[in-house]
Amino acid sequence: MRFTGTLKSWTDDRGFGFIEADQGGQQVFVHIKAFPARAGRPQLNQRVSFEIELNREGKKRARNVELVRAAQTRATRRRDNPAQWGTASLFAIPAFIVVYLAVAIVWRVPGWCAGLYLAASLLCFAAYAADKSAAKAGRWRVAESTLLFLGLAGGWPGAIVAQQLLRHKSNKASFRSAFWGTVVLNVMAFVALNSPFAAAFRG
Repeated sequence: MRFTGTLKSWTDDRGFGFIEADQGGQQVFVHIKAFPARAGRPQLNQRVSFEIELNREGKKRARNVELVRAAQTRATRRRDNPAQWGTASLFAIPAFIVVYLAVAIVWRVPGWCAGLYLAASLLCFAAYAADKSAAKAGRWRVAESTLLFLGLAGGWPGAIVAQQLLRHKSNKASFRSAFWGTVVLNVMAFVALNSPFAAAFRG
């Protein structure tokens, strides 16, 4: 169990001090070795989080001490990074536009294809929005399989926008792995279906 508190005293030349826990009670002894090396030298009135153990005399001492600001920064980074425009999310849609134009120039792409992607993206965005609203209200959720199918059917650009703007379905690693799998499959299918080989097969 972790606790939070403030470093109320510190003897730097001897490398120890005492933490006043937010929960109150007797101040807790802390040694320099309880701090991570990257944290630098402790300073008075620093906010810290820590665990408690008993020394050989049965007295409490702090261990695994971290600066609260550093711990919060790492937690925020872990929480927010998936929802930021990461490398894949940032370049996926522009890259597909380049692929789409290249295929349209080299081969023939039906005029309704762009409209299909747009309509599917709008539908997919709406599905993500409905699922997030349902999650907040505790209502019946949209199945992940449905969201993945909509992405596979061409709505993945709208899904990417929804994941970033709505910050929804952007933290679950298993879902994101499956989602990017549907993106790859959709793009491969787009290229294959508009290739001369597919045209020859149809003709």
